[in-house]
Amino acid sequence: MNRGRFAIRPRLTVRVRLTLLYSGLFALCGVILVVITYGLLAANLPAPSPGKDSAEAKQTAPADFAATCAKASGNPDADPDLVYKCKAAYQEGVLEGATTQREATLEQLLRYSLGTLAVVTLLASAAGWIVAGRVLRPVHRITEAARNASDEHLTARVALTGPHDELRELADTFDDMLDRLQSAFEGQRRFIANAGHELRTPLTVMRTAVDVVLAKPEPTRGELLDMGRDVRDAVCHAQALIEALLTLARTDRGQVDRTTVDLATVIEDAIDAAPSAPDTARLHTSLKPAPTRGDPILLERLAANLLDNAVRYNVPGGAVWISTSTDGARVSLTVDNTGPQVAAGRVGELFEPFRRLDERTGDGGFGLGLAIVASIAVAHDGQAVASVRPGGGLSVTVSLPARTA
Repeated sequence: MNRGRFAIRPRLTVRVRLTLLYSGLFALCGVILVVITYGLLAANLPAPSPGKDSAEAKQTAPADFAATCAKASGNPDADPDLVYKCKAAYQEGVLEGATTQREATLEQLLRYSLGTLAVVTLLASAAGWIVAGRVLRPVHRITEAARNASDEHLTARVALTGPHDELRELADTFDDMLDRLQSAFEGQRRFIANAGHELRTPLTVMRTAVDVVLAKPEPTRGELLDMGRDVRDAVCHAQALIEALLTLARTDRGQVDRTTVDLATVIEDAIDAAPSAPDTARLHTSLKPAPTRGDPILLERLAANLLDNAVRYNVPGGAVWISTSTDGARVSLTVDNTGPQVAAGRVGELFEPFRRLDERTGDGGFGLGLAIVASIAVAHDGQAVASVRPGGGLSVTVSLPARTA
């Protein structure tokens, strides 16, 4: 019932409201101008007031006073008192004429001013309607782009041209938002496709192992044990992948606890808990206190991923350097390693989920290690950056806010 009543209520568009606002302001300014003009003209045309003699002459004048004055005007022997009264009556007539002229002038000014104001206000309303339409044109373009935007259609842009005013800034901001949304949706689609592909791999391995054994009439005990090992390895692979995906999803939502953690202690625990590194990797540490606030489990995962990435993508006889430090309000964890040469322009791709470069195809990797590192860093109000080392390998630095007292 209420919805129906609200639905039939007339709706004033922004264009109509702007037009009414322009017209109202113009009319108000016009009225003020008319009042000021009327007042100035009335002040400069003071109302004449009759003198005392003129009033007495008017009261004592006979009915045929005008004819008598006409006769006395040319007679030198006329009564002086009569002549005086005639002059006073003449002055009274002049005053009445001036008063009438003043009133007529002010009335005519007011009538013409109000008429002109009404006509000009109508013209101003029409001009305001046109101007409001031109001003709101970018808003209509933004509305149309927002209406057409969807997860399947994010390529349209407002692309507003003209002066860099507030509407241009709004349109550019909206285009930037669409760019971010398009990038996010495309990244999400790639993530889902890659995650599905990675999860299908262990499932395919398990199914193949089972089908091969079941296809034999009488599989031997050794064949069954081999099948069980293959299935177990595939399950461990899938479990590790699912845990990595859950960690990435958790950090992307920014759900982290905040306790005091020392990055030096975290990296030491990661080194102790890591599987034995290849004999060819030499580890060098320079760990200084680097206290911060964050989730201990996630920060341990960050350190473990950095260490595993440095060891996994190394070269025979290579080395790994790990250091922690504090610089003012920031603490940092840096992991360097020797390794294959990586193009400087492609370093940023390493932080994208499931992104593996041709030179970095180690065994057992999902392409999520550095993506999880970057996500954990952002969730802790920090950042992760990487750079190419001279001669090959990478230098990855995670910067986080230092613990505040």
